[in-house]
Amino acid sequence: QVQLVESGGGLVQPGGSLRVSCASSGFTFSIYYMSWVRQAPGKGLEWVSSIYPGAGGFTEYADSVKGRFTISRDNAKNTTYLQMNDLKPEDTALYYCARRANEFDYWGQGTQVTVSS
Repeated sequence: QVQLVESGGGLVQPGGSLRVSCASSGFTFSIYYMSWVRQAPGKGLEWVSSIYPGAGGFTEYADSVKGRFTISRDNAKNTTYLQMNDLKPEDTALYYCARRANEFDYWGQGTQVTVSS
């Protein structure tokens, strides 16, 4: 079955960095868009970033994270990454990894990122 498992979240100071990972299994990883979506306390879901399938690895980012976050993938390891730099308190959220076909059809359990001094 399809499984997505996020890891790497934690507590970080403002201005710090963190990398979260999403390990995938149960499908042909290399042909799917992969995305990160986050949910801050008391707020709705916010799309953060996507990476396209294929060798090009084209990426897209929400304006709120552009220039600070970098999405990447390792098709040999079936893993998606999100490198987060210059973190701000408003980045505090539960970060979900999601597979996208016609919609975000599979989601991981999320990993918590808390930015606080």
